Amino acid sequence: MRTLVIETATAACSVALLEGDAILAEHHDVVGRGHAERLIPMIADLPDQGRADRILVDCGPGSFTGVRVGLAAARGLAIGWGCAVHGYSSLALIAAQGFAADPARANLAVVLEGGHGEVFMQAFTAPLAEDGAFASMVPQAAIDALGGTPAIGNGVRYLAAVDPALDLTEILPRAADARLLPPAFAALEPRPIYGRAPDAKTLAERGLA
Repeated sequence: MRTLVIETATAACSVALLEGDAILAEHHDVVGRGHAERLIPMIADLPDQGRADRILVDCGPGSFTGVRVGLAAARGLAIGWGCAVHGYSSLALIAAQGFAADPARANLAVVLEGGHGEVFMQAFTAPLAEDGAFASMVPQAAIDALGGTPAIGNGVRYLAAVDPALDLTEILPRAADARLLPPAFAALEPRPIYGRAPDAKTLAERGLA
């Protein structure tokens, strides 16, 4: 089965076209902002303009704007192509990347930038299982919750600013690594995972559309 993966939940704008576990093509850029302008051209530059049997999209948590851009593109393409669209969590994807990079690792925590001085954090055990729900918390609370567990993600710099001696690795999600996700982690409903109240809501989210 051919799968288009769309990853826009963080500073990375990343797409990949997969055939089973094989990577047919990918584009990965750290753009910070401007996902809406970059995403469609990146997809169009893939083989067959990215056309696939199904679409996987990052639902968050992460950047509110980035998450919405990715979901909107995934839903629109799915309608046009008549294919299924499913979601995955940015936290699970980064955890999968971390375990793949170090197969000897037994556990880790994923820490993502959450905004307003907070981070999103969730613990995982190998090969990939959630060790509790994720939460949004201030850096010191995240450090206290870690208890010495290694942490990876784009939010670790906030922890390093408090305690640079921690075992921290900065990493962004990569669309092509969605092939590392077990089926259960790649079958979420394609809707936003915010983790906290969004700074701005769409009309539909306010019940006005």
